[in-house]
Amino acid sequence: MKDNHLIDMSDDKTDLGKVEISPEVIEVIAGLAASEIEGVATMRGNFASGVAERLGRKNNHGKGVKVDLQEDGITVDVFVITNYGVSIPDVCKKVQENIFQTLKNMTAIELIGVNVHVVGVQLEIEKKEEPAKKD
Repeated sequence: MKDNHLIDMSDDKTDLGKVEISPEVIEVIAGLAASEIEGVATMRGNFASGVAERLGRKNNHGKGVKVDLQEDGITVDVFVITNYGVSIPDVCKKVQENIFQTLKNMTAIELIGVNVHVVGVQLEIEKKEEPAKKD
């Protein structure tokens, strides 16, 4: 693995220079692609990202995404919470397809795999309107 942890995009040597993409960029793209899918309620972050988000120091676009740089390519792990009542296998398949397609279109990166981890189900809580009180 490279020491600088950047993804080198230039396969052919040109006089224009080289292009490198940070893994954090891949996390943001994958997080947004996963969030676009109907049935995904939210992405799960870790404790540190939750604290940083509450302090206003970090946006949560890459929350719930882990990018693993390996010698033979890139693997993306996505941690999602789905809505109650959806077909989890269908939602996960759509998440995988959307992440693959979006990363291919935006970065030309070929992925080894996209692993979707369903870590929860969000129940919809209906807000009942309270009747107006008479004084």
